[in-house]
Amino acid sequence: MEKSQKRGMNKGELIAKVADECGLSRHATGMVVESVLNVLSDALASDGGIRLEGFGTFSAAQRPAPGTALVSSAGPFHLPAGQAIRFQAGQPLTDTLGNSG
Repeated sequence: MEKSQKRGMNKGELIAKVADECGLSRHATGMVVESVLNVLSDALASDGGIRLEGFGTFSAAQRPAPGTALVSSAGPFHLPAGQAIRFQAGQPLTDTLGNSG
Protein backbone atom coordinates (compact mmCIF):
# COMPACT_ATOMS: atom_id res chain seq x y z
CA MET A 1 0.00 0.00 0.00
CA GLU A 2 1.40 3.41 -0.95
CA LYS A 3 1.85 6.06 1.73
CA SER A 4 -0.88 8.21 0.17
CA GLN A 5 -3.36 5.33 0.56
CA LYS A 6 -2.81 4.73 4.28
CA ARG A 7 -5.93 5.48 6.26
CA GLY A 8 -4.39 5.83 9.70
CA MET A 9 -5.50 4.34 13.00
CA ASN A 10 -8.82 5.08 14.68
CA LYS A 11 -9.39 5.38 18.43
CA GLY A 12 -10.61 1.79 18.82
CA GLU A 13 -7.53 0.45 17.04
CA LEU A 14 -5.28 2.65 19.19
CA ILE A 15 -6.91 1.33 22.37
CA ALA A 16 -6.55 -2.28 21.21
CA LYS A 17 -2.88 -1.81 20.28
CA VAL A 18 -2.00 -0.09 23.59
CA ALA A 19 -3.94 -2.71 25.56
CA ASP A 20 -2.05 -5.52 23.82
CA GLU A 21 1.35 -3.85 24.35
CA CYS A 22 0.70 -3.12 28.03
CA GLY A 23 -1.15 -6.30 28.90
CA LEU A 24 -4.18 -4.36 30.13
CA SER A 25 -7.85 -4.88 29.40
CA ARG A 26 -9.28 -2.89 26.53
CA HIS A 27 -11.80 -1.35 28.92
CA ALA A 28 -9.10 -0.04 31.29
CA THR A 29 -6.97 1.12 28.37
CA GLY A 30 -9.97 2.88 26.84
CA MET A 31 -10.48 4.80 30.08
CA VAL A 32 -6.81 5.84 30.12
CA VAL A 33 -6.83 6.92 26.46
CA GLU A 34 -10.02 8.90 27.02
CA SER A 35 -8.44 10.60 30.05
CA VAL A 36 -5.29 11.48 28.09
CA LEU A 37 -7.39 13.00 25.31
CA ASN A 38 -9.40 15.01 27.84
CA VAL A 39 -6.22 16.33 29.49
CA LEU A 40 -4.79 17.27 26.07
CA SER A 41 -8.00 19.08 25.15
CA ASP A 42 -8.11 20.93 28.48
CA ALA A 43 -4.45 21.93 28.18
CA LEU A 44 -5.00 23.29 24.68
CA ALA A 45 -8.07 25.22 25.82
CA SER A 46 -6.59 26.69 28.99
CA ASP A 47 -2.80 26.77 28.58
CA GLY A 48 -2.59 26.99 24.81
CA GLY A 49 -0.48 23.88 24.42
CA ILE A 50 1.25 20.79 25.66
CA ARG A 51 4.75 19.50 24.99
CA LEU A 52 5.42 15.76 24.95
CA GLU A 53 9.18 15.30 25.06
CA GLY A 54 10.37 13.11 22.20
CA PHE A 55 6.99 13.17 20.46
CA GLY A 56 6.02 16.75 19.72
CA THR A 57 4.18 19.90 20.75
CA PHE A 58 0.48 20.64 20.34
CA SER A 59 -0.50 24.29 20.44
CA ALA A 60 -3.60 26.38 19.94
CA ALA A 61 -3.30 29.46 17.77
CA GLN A 62 -5.73 32.16 16.79
CA ARG A 63 -6.58 31.90 13.10
CA PRO A 64 -7.43 35.28 11.58
CA ALA A 65 -10.64 35.78 9.65
CA PRO A 66 -9.88 35.03 6.00
CA GLY A 67 -12.25 37.73 4.82
CA THR A 68 -15.37 37.53 2.75
CA ALA A 69 -16.24 34.64 0.48
CA LEU A 70 -18.64 34.76 -2.42
CA VAL A 71 -21.09 31.93 -2.83
CA SER A 72 -23.01 32.28 -6.06
CA SER A 73 -26.35 31.15 -4.65
CA ALA A 74 -26.21 33.03 -1.34
CA GLY A 75 -24.06 36.04 -2.12
CA PRO A 76 -21.09 37.19 -0.04
CA PHE A 77 -20.62 36.11 3.55
CA HIS A 78 -18.00 36.77 6.20
CA LEU A 79 -15.86 33.91 7.51
CA PRO A 80 -15.07 34.45 11.21
CA ALA A 81 -11.73 34.09 12.99
CA GLY A 82 -11.25 30.90 14.95
CA GLN A 83 -8.86 28.60 16.71
CA ALA A 84 -6.42 26.34 14.88
CA ILE A 85 -4.61 23.39 16.42
CA ARG A 86 -0.98 23.06 15.41
CA PHE A 87 1.41 20.13 15.86
CA GLN A 88 5.19 20.33 15.68
CA ALA A 89 6.79 16.88 15.59
CA GLY A 90 9.74 16.26 17.88
CA GLN A 91 13.05 15.05 16.45
CA PRO A 92 12.66 11.40 17.56
CA LEU A 93 9.25 11.22 15.85
CA THR A 94 10.61 12.92 12.75
CA ASP A 95 13.48 10.42 12.65
CA THR A 96 11.07 7.49 13.05
CA LEU A 97 8.84 8.73 10.24
CA GLY A 98 11.85 9.41 8.02
CA ASN A 99 13.03 5.82 8.46
CA SER A 100 9.64 4.12 8.12
CA GLY A 101 9.32 3.91 4.41
